[in-house]
Amino acid sequence: MKYPRRALFLALSSAFSVVAHADDTPPKTQDLEAVSVIGQGETRQVQRIVPADQRVLPPGTSPQKILNRMPGVSVQSNDAFGANEESQTITLRGFNTTRLGYTLDGLPLGDNAYGNYNGLNISRALIAENMATVELAEGIGALGTASTSNLGGAIQYFSSDPAKTFGGKVAQTIGSDHNRRTYARIDTGDYKGFSMYLSGVHADADMWARPNSSTGTQQFNGKAVYEFGDGNRITGFADTSRTSQADYAYLSKSGLQRGLGWDWNLYAPDWQRALAAAYCSPTYTKGGVKDPRCAFSGGVDNVDDAYYQSRALRRDDLYYLAGDVTVADGATLHTQVYHHENGGQGHWWSPGQRSYPGTPQELPISIRSTNYTINRDGAIASLAWDLGAHHLEGGVWYEHNDHHVERNFYYITGPVSDDRYLQDPDRRLFAQDYVITTRQAYVQDTFKTMDDHLTVDVGVKSPHTTMTAREAPGVESPMANGTLKASKSLLPQAGVAFQVAPGQEFFLSYAKNIAAFQGGGAGGPLLVSQSAFDGTKANLRPEASRTIDGGFRSVGQGYEASVALYDVKFNNRLLSLNPCPSIQQGTRPECNTAFVNVGSVSSQGAEFTFIWKPFHGFQWYNSASFNRSTYDDNYIANGQVVPVKDKTTVDTPKRLFASEISYTYGRWSASLRGKYTGKRYYTYTNDQSVAGATSFDLGAAYDFGQVGQLKALTLALNVTNLTDHRYATNLTAFGATDPQGRSLAFHASAPRQSFLTLSADF
Repeated sequence: MKYPRRALFLALSSAFSVVAHADDTPPKTQDLEAVSVIGQGETRQVQRIVPADQRVLPPGTSPQKILNRMPGVSVQSNDAFGANEESQTITLRGFNTTRLGYTLDGLPLGDNAYGNYNGLNISRALIAENMATVELAEGIGALGTASTSNLGGAIQYFSSDPAKTFGGKVAQTIGSDHNRRTYARIDTGDYKGFSMYLSGVHADADMWARPNSSTGTQQFNGKAVYEFGDGNRITGFADTSRTSQADYAYLSKSGLQRGLGWDWNLYAPDWQRALAAAYCSPTYTKGGVKDPRCAFSGGVDNVDDAYYQSRALRRDDLYYLAGDVTVADGATLHTQVYHHENGGQGHWWSPGQRSYPGTPQELPISIRSTNYTINRDGAIASLAWDLGAHHLEGGVWYEHNDHHVERNFYYITGPVSDDRYLQDPDRRLFAQDYVITTRQAYVQDTFKTMDDHLTVDVGVKSPHTTMTAREAPGVESPMANGTLKASKSLLPQAGVAFQVAPGQEFFLSYAKNIAAFQGGGAGGPLLVSQSAFDGTKANLRPEASRTIDGGFRSVGQGYEASVALYDVKFNNRLLSLNPCPSIQQGTRPECNTAFVNVGSVSSQGAEFTFIWKPFHGFQWYNSASFNRSTYDDNYIANGQVVPVKDKTTVDTPKRLFASEISYTYGRWSASLRGKYTGKRYYTYTNDQSVAGATSFDLGAAYDFGQVGQLKALTLALNVTNLTDHRYATNLTAFGATDPQGRSLAFHASAPRQSFLTLSADF
């Protein structure tokens, strides 16, 4: 794909050169505030997306995937909608998914881990059509962000408010691989300050590869707003989500070389082939002799190349009630309370784990299920006060989270449907209960001086998270009992923005942050044996970051542009390792697999954005990013030094380019987006990587206008992966080295898929 990459680079070069000839005349202030996406006026690197930016992608696409065009951002998934959570990842300036922060209308969404323990993915919290905007802080999140994981930046999602007039919308999408999606919303309109909407989605699709297993989503959003007095309002929001996702098999470079191909997936519905491979597992190998029933076929040469089936089930109920009231002249109080319940299971048909062992019914496969529950309540309060030239703000956040994780095995007698929550396990490997309590406070002063040309932000926050785990009795492999705390009395943040001319400003910011330890659903340092935890807990420190970023923004008639430079230090990076030689492993507490501090990471980079809007209806968005993120220290595993110092961090492309052209002419509209993601390593020693790739997405629509009683009728076509280029998407299973390329390290990209949507507004 050299030519698409080269074309994308030339397009970006042409676009960035336009800024040198752009008109310096800034638009009116109110227009600038309405359309600027580059964070004008912020002291940090902040960028935004709005609903119009979704049009290039099919309806229902995760708002997270839309961020992929922004500088420094790499969003990966193996489905067109970016909603398959096992394959959904995001990296930003060298930080991965779980080291970023996420909120919806200020409510904390947790750390976006695939194994739930403290939140939920945005796709399960908000129907995509109900999104108002997304704000990405690329490096330094706002002090008041309710997150314990935002080491490398924060993503704040905002839901749309109810419409002021009565109406609604119905949309039906059909597409490749039996995609069917129905969306409906009705707005009450405003009645004496009260307005509300109710909306729902029902979606089904098949996998794009054999066995074409189904994925389904049912989701409901409701939001009510009551406005009274001068700017006062009360907001209520409710979300329920039920998802069942068929998960794809991971691939290896070795498997591709053996001819398995990008469409290699699961054994289902070939039960006999799955059984034959499962008999090749170590469980059925005695004295080095394999079971006579063992057989591989079709390019498979090991038991890990595939399994029969895999599925993720999630159910969520999320609610919040918020109030914003003026309590004095220039003083506004914001309060918010929320509740979130989650239950989930991840199913894997595990080869080598016997069903009904020692009986005539014995089979070499059983279903392994990792079960999660979350029950969390929280409250947020902040007071903002304008006092002369100063905008003072302070706030607190409290959350109590009861989390449970367990791993079970369920015996089977043959193929069955696992598109359901499994009950009454035949084996329980482990079960842990967690209590996670978070308290955070912050204060900040923002003031302007030099005739409002200079804006200064100064503030501190104080996070405190306590996590206690208790192992349930009667399990095969008990996990640790213990407590971990992540706290800091004061974490500083400061920033300045200086306006040199209307629409032209420099900015510079500095921040320090820490992250809470992860809970059991995502692994974490307490999901180990008691002896492993006891042997390492004294050396565990919360992961921490120090970020400096600065740059220049320019907004003129028909364009927006920004450049940002950053320097980041990531300290106390934790890895799950065994530090001892194999002969000593398991003989002493410090010689069990546990989480170990492996040192720090240094990141430096530059990000460029240029948006050209020469005339009404046309926009050309471009971004380019250059990053260098390297490990600062070697570490010890299995008694050996792993030489990773100065190696590039895993899953961190050094170069990213994005370009998108959008054009509306009369009733017609069209968008074309291209994204180049550079080479990425999946081993810490950099001995294995996946190649860079360029992908394109296309969206086009025709608005029929008013038709009968309908306010509008629109027909839209979306094509994802337009050139049908296949490549490695999300990376996982990172390791020190993979000399033969046999690690199951990535998913395949989805092939080209097309979607047709008919929507009606009434």
